[in-house]
Amino acid sequence: MGAAASASRRRCPFPTSPRSSLGVGSTIGAGIYVLVGTVAREHTGPGLTVSFLIAGIAAALSALCYAELSCRFPSAGSAYHYSYICIGESVAWLIGWALILEYTIGGSSVARGISPNLALFFGGQDKLPFFLAQVHVKWLDTPVDPCAAILVLIVTALLCLGIKESSFVEGIITIANVTVMLFVICAGGWLGLRNGWAGYKAPEGYFPNGVGGVLSGSATLFFAYIGFDAVASTAEEVKNPQRDLPLGMGLTLSLCCFLYMMVSAVVVGLVPYRAMDPETPISSAFAQYGMQWAAYVVSSGAVLALIASLIGGILPQPRIIMAMARDGLLPSLFSAVNQQTQVPILSTILTGTCAAILAFFMDVSQLAGMVSVGTLLAFTAVAISVLVVRYAPPSEMPMGVALAGTPESLTSYSGHSEQDEENSEDPFGNVQEAPTVCEVANKLRRQKATRSIVLIFIGIIIFVSSVSFSFFPFYMQSTACAIGGLLLLSCSIVLSCIGQDKSSSRQTGGFMCPLVPILPICCIVINVYLLMNIGSYTWIRVSAWLVAGVLIYFLYGRKHSSLAGMAYQRISPL
Repeated sequence: MGAAASASRRRCPFPTSPRSSLGVGSTIGAGIYVLVGTVAREHTGPGLTVSFLIAGIAAALSALCYAELSCRFPSAGSAYHYSYICIGESVAWLIGWALILEYTIGGSSVARGISPNLALFFGGQDKLPFFLAQVHVKWLDTPVDPCAAILVLIVTALLCLGIKESSFVEGIITIANVTVMLFVICAGGWLGLRNGWAGYKAPEGYFPNGVGGVLSGSATLFFAYIGFDAVASTAEEVKNPQRDLPLGMGLTLSLCCFLYMMVSAVVVGLVPYRAMDPETPISSAFAQYGMQWAAYVVSSGAVLALIASLIGGILPQPRIIMAMARDGLLPSLFSAVNQQTQVPILSTILTGTCAAILAFFMDVSQLAGMVSVGTLLAFTAVAISVLVVRYAPPSEMPMGVALAGTPESLTSYSGHSEQDEENSEDPFGNVQEAPTVCEVANKLRRQKATRSIVLIFIGIIIFVSSVSFSFFPFYMQSTACAIGGLLLLSCSIVLSCIGQDKSSSRQTGGFMCPLVPILPICCIVINVYLLMNIGSYTWIRVSAWLVAGVLIYFLYGRKHSSLAGMAYQRISPL
């Protein structure tokens, strides 16, 4: 693990605290209005509610890791910033680069889904106003979508006004969306009680495809919980990040899981799962009981959910770009923050414009799988960062919130390099004391912990590969599964025996992730499993994007990095 460090981030004096509505609005997308039918028909049957619960628990593992790191390092960079400090600059660059792709494609795909849902209110696609309807152009394979581009630009302008204004609008939209979901729960529950819950009387039973169907459905539904990380990206706009960030993420996942489970329980109970419409399961369920008007209510909820997801999708991206620019990996002009709105306006305009162009010209549905790769890579890096910061904290870590460029911003703690131990003077000319026996023992302990973490990750890759790739011969799968499982188990036991770093346990004044190292390791296993089960074509596209990012890093980022030539003043370990 690299002992990368970044100069301390300057906390922007934002006047607001994050609201859980931001996370809820980012998380509850229109997917709930579609996934209910698709997953129930193909995987779970009436057991859809259990799949939502399992997926929510899996997402909570990543949220707990995010919560601790957001308390330790409250920065706008989110997963990029955590990786930068705990793993190293090059890995952090790839994480940030993948997140840029994720948010751009995610925002564009959400925007292009709005006009088809609006068509219901106008009586069909052909009756939409010209500035909302998709237009077919001869020299393009896909229709252009002015509605999507207009909405992205409107959201971009809203985000430029400030986090307080955008959070207020997001809160109103989220309340309206949650109201629609409560209508589905209450009205659907009344219909179910009145008509005897026909969906639960299927002859195949509650789990027609067994436990395997429930687990495969959970893997699909896991992505319905993505969005809570948007809360972590607002860390510099929070008065009390140690309290507000974990609370916001916890409320987000709890509320979303409750709503998902209740909606799924109602819908699969109204209609037998094989009779569900995979495209409009909720509207069609009400229509079968003579409530055609409910389709307008449900469609309005889908539109509101898409708009809320659009705001939550565009919001984090400029903040990640701002963090990367602060570290010198991107031009410094992208790190500029407007003094009045306290928003990185240039980064916001750039990302919003790119998303609008992509939404206008391209059908990004085929690229939607690339969104999952960026998210899962970030979740994996965050879980690894928790292990690193608990057992082998890097040699240089930012202290407090000093201004970049001042001596305080170059101050570090917890450990020394071999070169420092051999020299009698540091780069500032101060006489250094010889390391004590305790410091040497602590250094050796961290080295052992670092090797254990690396071997745990290698064991996870071997184990998950043997489970995921069924085309290998059985004896190869069994051998790889045994080797990977033993490596994972033995190194996990060794890491637990080594013990956590005492200084790192005193560094956060807020939330601490429980059950370390078991919980982060389980989080890594889940994320790596989902990554390995993403289609090969998606990986080819993502690999091309990552290769481009590697070239940019070596041609520009590495040369202009704030770590180049930086000296750190050693202080007494905690």
